[in-house]
Amino acid sequence: MTAQGDISKAHPSATPYRPLIGITMGDPGGVGADLVVRALADSELRHQGRFIVFGLDEALAYAADQAEVVPFWFRRPHETVGRVESGVVVADFDEYDLFPTPVRQPTRQGGEASIRFLDEAVARARAGQLDAVLTLPTWSESWRLAGVRFRTSLDKLADALGTRRVRRMLVGGSLRVVLASDLEPLFGLWQRFGIGTVFQPIDLLHEALRTYFGIDHPKIAVCRLNPPAIHDRHFGDEEHRIIEPAILMAREAGIRVEGPLPASEVFSRYDGKTYDGAVAMYHDQGAVPVRMTSPDTVVAVTLGLPVVHIEPQVEPPFQSPGPDRPVAEPLKAAIRLAIEMIRTRVAAPLPTAASETASSTSDPR
Repeated sequence: MTAQGDISKAHPSATPYRPLIGITMGDPGGVGADLVVRALADSELRHQGRFIVFGLDEALAYAADQAEVVPFWFRRPHETVGRVESGVVVADFDEYDLFPTPVRQPTRQGGEASIRFLDEAVARARAGQLDAVLTLPTWSESWRLAGVRFRTSLDKLADALGTRRVRRMLVGGSLRVVLASDLEPLFGLWQRFGIGTVFQPIDLLHEALRTYFGIDHPKIAVCRLNPPAIHDRHFGDEEHRIIEPAILMAREAGIRVEGPLPASEVFSRYDGKTYDGAVAMYHDQGAVPVRMTSPDTVVAVTLGLPVVHIEPQVEPPFQSPGPDRPVAEPLKAAIRLAIEMIRTRVAAPLPTAASETASSTSDPR
């Protein structure tokens, strides 16, 4: 979903399209205001796009004072923000009487404010008024105190946009890794590990690589679930019962895919040329190599939504990094990736009927 009125004016010979990115500040008790101020203080990066920050102007002003950054944004009450032609506009929810300084603990008020920021961004995305939504850390305990039934921003977005086929892709350096299973107990994976669990991320990754990264015929590696064994099926048969049939379905849909392969082989060979993307079976199998490759610039992209959704991976999300850590780099990486993805999508031709058929292949459950 994109801002159609803006994109219709885009032309290959014109100035590069400047996407309109909505940034939700996250929990006011966390690091969101500090990240926004430090990242967008980079004027070169700021001029690559247009930005609406859904949050608290008072918190941003405090963060700017602490970081000795001259404020670079325009403040507007959130209900009056219209079209953004350039620069950074803060959609200020000044009805929340919160301390400007981060409180570093869960609060009901923080939960209420952060879900309001996200609700406003989602509403604008659904109306086609944003090219991308970039969410900064929320606190699940704050949401619980505020009576919010969702655990994460991804859960909220998927529900609000009516999408069930969603997966997270972790991007760091040259690695693009989609997680077949994500934020769930590893011992509980067997209860829902089926052909669709593996086929969905392959299909979504293939579509994303073509649409947002401009790779016409991407090559995807699929990791094993179980350790490789000398004797066939010695450590489990999920490769034969589940992963191989999912790969066969993907190949029948015209997707170039290899596997199932040991994760050690996939990531030791992954140089951005051998494979264009990979599918990991569980969180740590995919997250660890990405974080080792690019510890300060890992970004999570939600695949399957009708709008680009990106989250910088900030750890720990509610504590300031140590003095030697680049504070703004995760958000800067997220903004750069959002701009790259949107510009690629704007420049890409509309999909053909054949590609639409391939991308809409039914998912077995």
